Amino acid sequence: MIYLAVTTSLFASILLTISLKLLSIFHFIKWSPVGYTKKLNILETSHWSVKWLFLLFIIFLIILLFYFAMQFVEMVPSFLTSLIIGSIVALICEWVIFDLPAELSSFKKLSIPFMVTVVITARFVFETAVFHYRAHSERNKLPYKDSVVK
Repeated sequence: MIYLAVTTSLFASILLTISLKLLSIFHFIKWSPVGYTKKLNILETSHWSVKWLFLLFIIFLIILLFYFAMQFVEMVPSFLTSLIIGSIVALICEWVIFDLPAELSSFKKLSIPFMVTVVITARFVFETAVFHYRAHSERNKLPYKDSVVK
């Protein structure tokens, strides 16, 4: 199970990091994904690839935590949880990045493509987590009732 979690999280983090780079290149987001280096005063003088690899590692850890948390929430549809949690994570990220006030006019500054990208990644991770959790729990079940003697 841990191998699947790490593999899924690694693939999802690579996908999300590449998507962030593309959103930044085509100006769908008005902030730099590696702008945290200036704000937090870390890795400022490092090569651009080190900044992106550090971002990839942080995204990997966050996705891995969500993977482990969401595999136990199999009763709620993954679409619903990914939509809600992905939207909340995207909103919080942009709220922190832009340092927006808590007003309705602040929603105009949020990036819809960024939110969609985060929700799609969350959907992939949550669906995979629930699928593998169900497959693992079904693997050990008998194909007949316990009361039947064969």
